[in-house]
Amino acid sequence: MTSTVTPNAVAGAHVPEAVRARLVARIRADRPEIGAELADRIVTGTGVFLAASATHPAVRMTPSALVDVGWHAWVLHTVDYAEYCDWIGRFVQHVPDNAPRTMAQGRAEVVRTAAVIKAAGFEVDAELWAVAAADCSQCHAGCHDSP
Repeated sequence: MTSTVTPNAVAGAHVPEAVRARLVARIRADRPEIGAELADRIVTGTGVFLAASATHPAVRMTPSALVDVGWHAWVLHTVDYAEYCDWIGRFVQHVPDNAPRTMAQGRAEVVRTAAVIKAAGFEVDAELWAVAAADCSQCHAGCHDSP
């Protein structure tokens, strides 16, 4: 299933156009197999993930593999990332998570994260969340604020 969410139409997760352009370019440079339309949706999906993470800091949230592509691109643009985190109300830490887990466990984490995003009032682009979990989360020190 594909979402009909248009970029920047997701309430609470607006990504400025200049930032969006930089992130789309970075995603496409790092992952040439990702087309412009999908890269644009990844930016929107990452903004939604970050906004939901900021409003639910005590809930472990794991990005899908595609959303993690967007998160990695954003983290490389430190000024843009810090400004977006200020705008959503909290700096969202990117924490590598190499704990062993089965594919089913990873998938369950992604499904749970998408449910948290939806419960927070955001739209979920189903195609972005239909893939495996990434090896990271926004949780640090047991899902509490970073030191």
